[in-house]
Parts: sequence; structure tokens; C-alpha cells
Amino acid sequence: MAMVKKTYMMEDLDCANCARKMQDAVCKLEGVDGCEINFMMQKMIIEYDDENEDKILKQVKKCVKRVEPDCTVLFK
Repeated sequence: MAMVKKTYMMEDLDCANCARKMQDAVCKLEGVDGCEINFMMQKMIIEYDDENEDKILKQVKKCVKRVEPDCTVLFK
């Protein structure tokens, strides 16, 4: 299992409480070793299993949308 650490920018993250909820949800995902969402910087730093990247990023997107439907993670 190859772990990678990547940073993604976020758009329309409206509150620190929402960021904390997203962070907690993402940290619980299988294959995710750690996640930090910085509300002020509008960015997510996530460490995950590179072999399952597509599956994990889809789950991350669902976690974010569940907490704040208008928020977007820029996976580019």
C-alpha cells in the first residue's frame, strides 16, 4: 500500500464547523490515513492509499457534499 499526501483547494467552504465535520468524516474512510481541512486557507490536505485513489476521492467528494452541498473540492 503506497500512501500519498496531496493538497487540494476547496471552493465555497462557508464555516469552520463544517470543515471540522468534513475532516472527521474523511478521516474515517477506508484507505485514508489522515485529513486536515483548513477553513481559512480553503484547502484540504489528505493522506491516502494511492492504489485506490479514484474510489477514495469519490468518497471524499460525498463526505464534503453531505456536510455542505455548495462546497467543492478541486481535484486537479
